Amino acid sequence: MRRSEYFIGGEDINTLTAGHAMQSKVRFCHLDHRWRDITMAIVNHSFSALPVVDSEKKLLGIVTEDDLLHCILKGCDEQTLKAKDLMNKEVVTVNEDTPLKDVIKTLEDNKLVRVPVVKDNVLVGIITRRDLLICHMKASGEPPHWI
Repeated sequence: MRRSEYFIGGEDINTLTAGHAMQSKVRFCHLDHRWRDITMAIVNHSFSALPVVDSEKKLLGIVTEDDLLHCILKGCDEQTLKAKDLMNKEVVTVNEDTPLKDVIKTLEDNKLVRVPVVKDNVLVGIITRRDLLICHMKASGEPPHWI
């Protein structure tokens, strides 16, 4: 759930942070999850990636659709591949208190679709471009006249 779901409009866009726009219920996988399980989660839930975490939800990497497609092109053995073999360990992240405009700049500068949100390197959320647009629309709308 995004905190922005509770906005009624009239918010100051310049005060919004990643914490307002992020999805806090994040699907993730662990190092030993198999290629097929990761792919099924991404396909079935319309995700573009799955963060890889340890038992304490410390972010270790991320597996993207591109990583999975690359394996198909290379003819990898999907039966033996696990998240630890697939994941990108150099993950661009933001913090909960990162201003929304900085999150947008991070996505644009790095040509990303989504970015994990961390607190002390622990996964607390994820933000997609769509989440940012939803947050902006909810926040910048006209508040009801009765407020």
